[in-house]
Amino acid sequence: MRLHHVQVSIPKDGEDQARQFYGAALGLTEVDKPPSLAGRGGCWFRTFDGDDVVAEIHLGVDSPFVPAKKAHPALLLDSAKELEELGARISTRGFEVSWTDRYTFEGYERFHCKDPFGNRVETLSLPAG
Repeated sequence: MRLHHVQVSIPKDGEDQARQFYGAALGLTEVDKPPSLAGRGGCWFRTFDGDDVVAEIHLGVDSPFVPAKKAHPALLLDSAKELEELGARISTRGFEVSWTDRYTFEGYERFHCKDPFGNRVETLSLPAG
């Protein structure tokens, strides 16, 4: 068994803001939704290792929308250097990044950030060294 995707809720008409965060800031690749699901709104993003999909986040319209306070996707990077670079890129694009819990998960370094709708996203890596 493996994980296929994580669903994250967004408000109606939030796709352009989602693209700015999940695509431009986080660096995921937007992929077309299947025609049978495209009319529901939302958008899908993936990241690849070569030709293999290694993470997929589906952003679905939820009404009424309420951001997830605790539930979140967690994305693993290859190095602490990549973690620093991604945190800086997200912050530079105007999104909230918190390093408060950087060393609170044994064996990893991490930060949390918020998408434009208040949903939490965790990004982590193995520690430097």
